Amino acid sequence: MIRRKVPVKVVWYFPIIPRLKWLFATSKDARLLTWHSDGRKVGGYIRHPADGIQWRYIDNKYKSFAKEPRNLWFALSTDGMNPFGKMSSSHNVWPVVISIYNIPPWLCNKKKYMMMSILISGPHQPGLSIDVFLRLLIDDFQEL
Repeated sequence: MIRRKVPVKVVWYFPIIPRLKWLFATSKDARLLTWHSDGRKVGGYIRHPADGIQWRYIDNKYKSFAKEPRNLWFALSTDGMNPFGKMSSSHNVWPVVISIYNIPPWLCNKKKYMMMSILISGPHQPGLSIDVFLRLLIDDFQEL
């Protein structure tokens, strides 16, 4: 009897660079991607992450990055789920989702501006080795 080896974890990577090129190729979306510097109301209220202390801190620390309004700010989030709906199942799926924060707050969490970049599948959560799975995404960020 031949036993087939089953991988412990599998990762699917969906490159973000082609998706970003597509967004910048559309004139409406290209304008929206600079909204954080051109179109937002500046005042004493926090209406958008660009109004927060951390955004200003990074702008002050990396002045050359802050000068260019086309530079993108991302939010990265992940959490595991059981795709089969049973808590006792021995299979997990971990999607890694990226949201773009340059756009107006009412669009930040719309499907068009969110990208599932990585899907990690396996019997257990990625745990401390999640950085191995994020390497492809980090390489794309460095290329950008």
